[in-house]
Amino acid sequence: MCGRYSLFTPPEELENRFDVTVGTYEPRYNAAPGQSLPVITDRNETIVTRMEWGLVPSWADERDGQINARGETVHEKPTFREAFAGSEGDLAAGRCLVPADGFYEWVDEGGTSQPYRVRLTGDRPFAMAGLWSQWRPETTQTGLSAFGGGDGPAAEPDIVETFTVVTTEPNSVVGDLHHRMAVILPPENEQRWLSADPGEARDLLDPYPGAEMEAYPVSPAVGDPANDSPALVEPLDGGA
Repeated sequence: MCGRYSLFTPPEELENRFDVTVGTYEPRYNAAPGQSLPVITDRNETIVTRMEWGLVPSWADERDGQINARGETVHEKPTFREAFAGSEGDLAAGRCLVPADGFYEWVDEGGTSQPYRVRLTGDRPFAMAGLWSQWRPETTQTGLSAFGGGDGPAAEPDIVETFTVVTTEPNSVVGDLHHRMAVILPPENEQRWLSADPGEARDLLDPYPGAEMEAYPVSPAVGDPANDSPALVEPLDGGA
C-alpha cells in the first residue's frame, strides 16, 4: 500500500515538470491520509488543486475514506468504478495524478518497524496514478429544527473532494519492503491516464521499473503524521 509520501520539490520545478500552475504550495515531508494535498485532475489538467487523501464515493453514507485502490479491480469495485470510468453528474468523479517525490514503507526488522523512503534515482518528482471523487454529507437542518423542533431551512453542506492512490504489484525494490506499491506513471503515460478510455487506462497500471528506483532507511519519527520536517527524508546512515 501507499500510506505516506513526500512532496517538497520546488513549485517552479513542479510547474515545469507537469506543465501546470501550482498556486498555493506547502512542501510536505510526511503527507498523510486525511490531509488536503495537491493533485492534477482530468477535470482541469492545467492547474494543481487540493483534495483530501481518502476517497469517499458520491453515494457513501459515511465519510470513510479509502487511501488506496487495487489496480487489478479498480474498474469493478463499487467504491472506485465510478471514478475510474469518470462521472460528470451532480457529484463528479474521475482520474488524477498525485505528484510526489518519494513514499514510505515500513519493514519489521528484529521486532521494530523500520521506515524506508522510496524514490526515483536522481530524486526526481513523479506522478502516482490516482482517482478522485466529490461527496456531500447529508443535508442538515438549521434553526429550531436542528434541535428537534420546527421546519427550519435545510443547510446545504459543502462538497468534499477526495482522492485515492492506485496500487499494483511491487517491483524489485519495493518487493523487499511491501507486497504492494503505488502505481508510478512514466511521464509519457500521465496524460493517457487522465484521458484514456477505461480499457486502455487499465493497461497503464504496471509496476514502475525497479532499476530506476532506490530505497533507504529514515527516522522512525515519520511514523507520526504530526512530524513534518526535512529531517524525515534524510537517510539514517548519512548516505543515499
